[in-house]
Amino acid sequence: DMNVLLIVVDDLRPVLGCYGDKIVKSPNIDQLASQSIVFSNAYAQQAICAPSRVSFLTGRRPDTTRLYDFYSYWRVHAGNYSTMPQYFKENGYVTMSVGKVFHPGVSSNYSDDYPHSWSIPPFHPSAEKYENAKTCRGKDGQLHANLVCPVNVTEMPSGTLPDIQSTEEAVRLLRAMKAKKQKFFLAVGYHKPHIPLRYPQEFLKLYPLENIPLAPDPWVPERLPSVAYNPWTDIRQRDDVKALNVSFPYGPLPEDFQRQIRQSYYAAVSYVDVQVGLLLNALDDAGLSNSTIVVFTADHGWSLGEHGEWAKYSNFDVATRVPLMFYVPGITSSSASQGEKVFPYRDPFSHVSSLVLQGQNKKMVELVSLFSTLADLAGLQVPPVCPKTSFSVALCTEGTSIVRYINSSEEKLQEVGKDGCDDTYRGCNEEPIAFSQYPRPADTPQWNSDKPKLKDIRVMGYSMRTGDYRCTVWVGFNPSNFSANFEDVHAGELYMVESDPHQDYNIYNNTLHGGLFKKILG
Repeated sequence: DMNVLLIVVDDLRPVLGCYGDKIVKSPNIDQLASQSIVFSNAYAQQAICAPSRVSFLTGRRPDTTRLYDFYSYWRVHAGNYSTMPQYFKENGYVTMSVGKVFHPGVSSNYSDDYPHSWSIPPFHPSAEKYENAKTCRGKDGQLHANLVCPVNVTEMPSGTLPDIQSTEEAVRLLRAMKAKKQKFFLAVGYHKPHIPLRYPQEFLKLYPLENIPLAPDPWVPERLPSVAYNPWTDIRQRDDVKALNVSFPYGPLPEDFQRQIRQSYYAAVSYVDVQVGLLLNALDDAGLSNSTIVVFTADHGWSLGEHGEWAKYSNFDVATRVPLMFYVPGITSSSASQGEKVFPYRDPFSHVSSLVLQGQNKKMVELVSLFSTLADLAGLQVPPVCPKTSFSVALCTEGTSIVRYINSSEEKLQEVGKDGCDDTYRGCNEEPIAFSQYPRPADTPQWNSDKPKLKDIRVMGYSMRTGDYRCTVWVGFNPSNFSANFEDVHAGELYMVESDPHQDYNIYNNTLHGGLFKKILG
């Protein structure tokens, strides 16, 4: 029987050594990657916290959870869907939540869906309540609520930070599980690099500002439909950004400040890497590395100036693409012999990365597949695939298991044909596609474009990513009956991945006019 450790990082795009990033220092996550199968094309279903988390924790897409904002609880609003932790709990696992796993608030019934999903009440770090407080020392010596917020941890309320507290609690639970000898499903959700970029200041030392480049395409693309642009309003509301008086919606941030945001994002990632290293080291110390599946992912990505955009809230790869890796003892790595460490802690300040990377799988995969995949890996019965409308079905998933990519080596995939398929599963000959979507209140950027409430949604951008392209159609949407009208196309985007890797040159208008989309949704 395998335990499960699910690590979910908030707003983490794949700026990690194991994804080929040359600047970041992420030795602990890279070490996990070296023992895992790493998916290089994994996508979230909506680039915002609550909808994405409810989607992958229930295995249903946002159109089925009917959550595109933060203000409804799916069990009441859509259907009484079973969640992944609930399914493990019903199959004899002790299920535990530490930090930000479900999005807190009404979207998880103010209880992180306890007691349905968890065996014990979810843990939230006490320092969480200071996240947006004035704890950042400015050049004037005063405290501010800034976006860029390196801090002296000893000066923080209670002398700690939320992610440090979450690691401590998760380590405590691992030790308890070892003593109790119960099989467990432990989900640990880290807050950083979500804004504000508040992290221990020593991590800045890893990233001298002169080494930090700007985004390769820091301009708003000429042919970007205005409905597609996200005006990063949450960032504009921070004290340090407010002081810059940047014009809404397209005014660019000054270049030196862009570099500071990118520098702090990297620093926050290294800070999380340390937490992950301590957590995995504790898994080792408890003697659980050979009997625990470890999954590492994020709820969505984050723009760092690409297309003149910041934050998430869009359908671009930078906002929808996430890291996703699975460590499965004995399958992705050989079992460690007695007393040998699988995950020795690596200090980012002294460790020079020299890892040889394992297989990266380039198949398009979606976070909505996580539920069925983890059930499959743990040897539980895989929940059935949902029927076309599934509001009344408690247990089914809209994401097919991707275990076939984990169990078969790259060589074997070549043998069974280019699509990694021996006709044993549905849709064998079809190229895998990752779907994402994003709502807008209007065709032009508004103050609520990033986070429209359900009643204000008028347009929905449906986006599909294949190996060759990303195609998005923005269509009329009626929030009162949750219906999208594919006859009412407001705008379209088409980017060819090979010739336009950053998605800067929209060629939708000089090509197919959405016929492709209808064919696929048909």
